[in-house]
Amino acid sequence: MSEPVLGIIGGSGVYDIDGLTDRAWRKVATPYGAPSDELLFGKLDGQKLVFLPRHGRGHRIPPSELNYRANVHALKQSGVTDVVSISAVGSLREDLPPGTFVIVDQFIDRTFARVKSFFETGLVAHVSCANPVCARLGDALEQAAKALALPVKRGGTYLVMEGPQFSTKAESQLYRTWGCDVIGMTNMPEAKLAREAELCYATVAMVTDFDCWHPGHDSVTVDQVIKVLVANADNARALVKGVAPLLRHRPAACPMGCDHALDHALITAPEVRDQALLAKLKVVAGRVL
Repeated sequence: MSEPVLGIIGGSGVYDIDGLTDRAWRKVATPYGAPSDELLFGKLDGQKLVFLPRHGRGHRIPPSELNYRANVHALKQSGVTDVVSISAVGSLREDLPPGTFVIVDQFIDRTFARVKSFFETGLVAHVSCANPVCARLGDALEQAAKALALPVKRGGTYLVMEGPQFSTKAESQLYRTWGCDVIGMTNMPEAKLAREAELCYATVAMVTDFDCWHPGHDSVTVDQVIKVLVANADNARALVKGVAPLLRHRPAACPMGCDHALDHALITAPEVRDQALLAKLKVVAGRVL
């Protein structure tokens, strides 16, 4: 059984984690280039934790230019077993007002300008993303959020758009007809890459605004988003502190099968697999290679 190491990907407004002991920022190099920033290593109530600010400290990198493969690889390379992704989103529902935390369980990926897989020509793999988040992590996050009396909804569909512009009103209304609950720009291909890396993954989507569909919300502005972001950031850090001890005891095998996602995914015959690519995939897929 691998020792649990909690990875936190901090979205907009969350650029550090308070309360860590033995904390140290370290540069991590990957075969896919540099991640968004140095990684912060430490312990939270005795639980090993690795934190990565998704956009870099100071929010330097836009969604489409994030090196998603390097980010996920850096976490896996650092021993992370469980990933909690914190993301700012817009609401597509009247009953999910700004300040609500949504523990997402599904995604619709509408991004088109991003590299979405660790696997390339020379080694083809197809992982299942039918259930893209880990229910075990979702349970812990829900428990921690309720203990803190945070406004939380368990379950929801996150529409991931390319960005960096916000939606047109027609797009926003279309996504509502699809049954989507929140909309953001960053959790794909992040969730898919986490699945390929056999990491347990869950998203906490922090609602910052009603998207432009809302009749009382003519447009989304950065100023509006930042105002709620600041209010949400403290709650997000409190949630991390609350969930860390709940994840201290990790089962020998993930009940969702996240840690064995590659068992039946590789399709390329062993004798024609690209050796250089095999070496590049050692951290991500070494268990099955």
